[in-house]
Amino acid sequence: MTALQPQSVFEMFARINKVPRPSKHEEQMIAFLKAFGEGLGLETLVDQTGNVLIRKPASPGMENKPVVILQSHMDMVCEKNADVDFDFLKDPIQTYVDGEWMKAKGTTLGADDGIGCAMEMAILADNSLQHGPLECVFTRDEETGLSGAEGMQPGFMTGSMLINLDSEDEGELFVSCAGGCGTTATFRFSPEAAPQGLFFMRLTVKGLTGGHSGDDIDKKRANANKILARYLYNGLKAWGLRISDIQAGGLHNAIPREATCVVAIPMKDKEAARVAWNVLAADVAEEFSVTEPTIQMELESMDAQETILPEDVNRRLILALQAVDNGVYAMSQDIALVETSSNLASIKQVETGVIRIVTSQRSSLLSNRNNMSHTVAAAFELAGAEVEIGDGYPGWAMNPKSEILRIAREQYVELFKKEPVVRGIHAGLECGLFSEKYPGLDMVSFGPTLRGVHSPDERLLIPTVDMVWRHLLAILQNV
Repeated sequence: MTALQPQSVFEMFARINKVPRPSKHEEQMIAFLKAFGEGLGLETLVDQTGNVLIRKPASPGMENKPVVILQSHMDMVCEKNADVDFDFLKDPIQTYVDGEWMKAKGTTLGADDGIGCAMEMAILADNSLQHGPLECVFTRDEETGLSGAEGMQPGFMTGSMLINLDSEDEGELFVSCAGGCGTTATFRFSPEAAPQGLFFMRLTVKGLTGGHSGDDIDKKRANANKILARYLYNGLKAWGLRISDIQAGGLHNAIPREATCVVAIPMKDKEAARVAWNVLAADVAEEFSVTEPTIQMELESMDAQETILPEDVNRRLILALQAVDNGVYAMSQDIALVETSSNLASIKQVETGVIRIVTSQRSSLLSNRNNMSHTVAAAFELAGAEVEIGDGYPGWAMNPKSEILRIAREQYVELFKKEPVVRGIHAGLECGLFSEKYPGLDMVSFGPTLRGVHSPDERLLIPTVDMVWRHLLAILQNV
């Protein structure tokens, strides 16, 4: 890591990537951070949820500055390519440098938000830096429900300003975020014995770009589940297509990159089914010619399966998958930003006779987030599914009088001789929950440039780490 600047940050990032930290399995990371803080002789607290707070006193002469909170989340999204043998509960992330980018070998990189954690650790370890009193906070389980921030009790943090280091575009200062929630539909049934004379085939959609289901939802990237649903709907109408098994999509906060389904049709229709699949593949390739250059759609014949879905359940499920909203629902009236969206995240037969569909809705307006969830729920309720809408998490409204934003903007201009972009983000940030628990907390979010987050294509633009580091230190000096 000696060639990477700032060296101290990348050294800390290398240490972090040796520690397993999947969402909801952060025990080793919590112990690592606790030992790190205590090893520096700093006050180190772990709350009942597992969030870690390390306090560092002010530099000499800066004791009267307000307490600033630096905050990152310790967990990471754990995604890998299908051909990679990797255990996220045991194996260290293998990083490498490709030009100006840092990447991982076949897995997510963990820079979301390991690079933010690394910056905090580097500041804690360096007594030559100039700053007022600091509280470095590391929250757990941000990626699968923000439960670390949700479980934090008021009073755990005492600062008046907070810098969230969990954004992904250098040069952009985030001042608001969307709230979100999940809507889950479950179909229960008794599988039927498959009759004779059916042709079974496996349908696979793969090679999609994927990405973050909030921040990337407006980039016209294909959803593998919705592509598959198009064929299922057409096949139901044309040949009475029946589903035998379905394993489509992945994490609730990722645009699905892969989808697989085993289906059956009358033997006499197998050639028509192949032609229809090829026609759909050509249509999709044209529709997403820019955003999905590596899409692959495969149809392969299979041996006869023992069971299929009952005809009525099969019909209701396919109709619901075709009907349910996915993608951008509404744009903001005020700024060029997605206001409301929904993501059809996964469709999986989780056990015999149970198919579960996971969706997530986001909006900067609570009323529209609720309306979007109800719209999705209604599609599945009409289809006879059991539907549950989660409690969700709040959005974060912009503070037009933010002092930390003013300082961050001024210091950016001073350093780089250009104006930063001040904007909101159509994704959940923990700032939304903090704004509920700590009314009046003055917040801003920024970070180095990341691409392909929540996928094995995740990569970190190395030069932007130094830019964010210099910006962060300048802010701390000038609060």
